[in-house]
Amino acid sequence: MNAERIVRIVAGTFVMLSLALGADASPLFISRYFLWFTGFVGLNLFQSGFTALCPLTGVLSKFGIKSGSC
Repeated sequence: MNAERIVRIVAGTFVMLSLALGADASPLFISRYFLWFTGFVGLNLFQSGFTALCPLTGVLSKFGIKSGSC
């Protein structure tokens, strides 16, 4: 599995988890402040689309995970 797929999986997991913890209608609701984390993930994905800079990709490369379609 390459770094781009891992980034998508992690971002999707963070968005779904923060929505579950931040939405009033969720049975897992804790606080509306978790929605700020959803916004942070979305903003990070948006900027990485323009700049190709993603902090998680740097971390994954340190663990030896290759980027691209290897």
